[in-house]
Amino acid sequence: MTERVLLDTGPLVAILRGADEHHVRCVAQLRELQAPLLTCWPVLTEAAWLLRRHPAAITKLMAAFETGVFELAPLDASDIASIAAILTKYRSLAVQLADAALLHLANRESIDAVFTLDRRDFEVFRLKGGKRLRLIP
Repeated sequence: MTERVLLDTGPLVAILRGADEHHVRCVAQLRELQAPLLTCWPVLTEAAWLLRRHPAAITKLMAAFETGVFELAPLDASDIASIAAILTKYRSLAVQLADAALLHLANRESIDAVFTLDRRDFEVFRLKGGKRLRLIP
């Protein structure tokens, strides 16, 4: 069985920007993971905002979904209550919508691995049943 991995904004931006301090490490890690990496619209939106001054990187970002490197998980109105509950539960962390959406997807899709540079939040987050996420790298 192929392990599914969620993709957070930090590695996504690092992979697409050669000048990013985490670029080399994240590109190397990406090569070790089974595609597609699963992410969501809030992550894509956050990444596009961070890459707004780098149009070539945004073009590469969109192409990565077409080539199957990344996959966009569907989120709809039925997911809002769970995401809102996560935002409320972790209010003291001032958690971002993208992170709450990823934690929701981890629970919904039974995925326990996240490719992230955000240790501050993802080390605190817990899956249903109190299980910790496995953070990559």
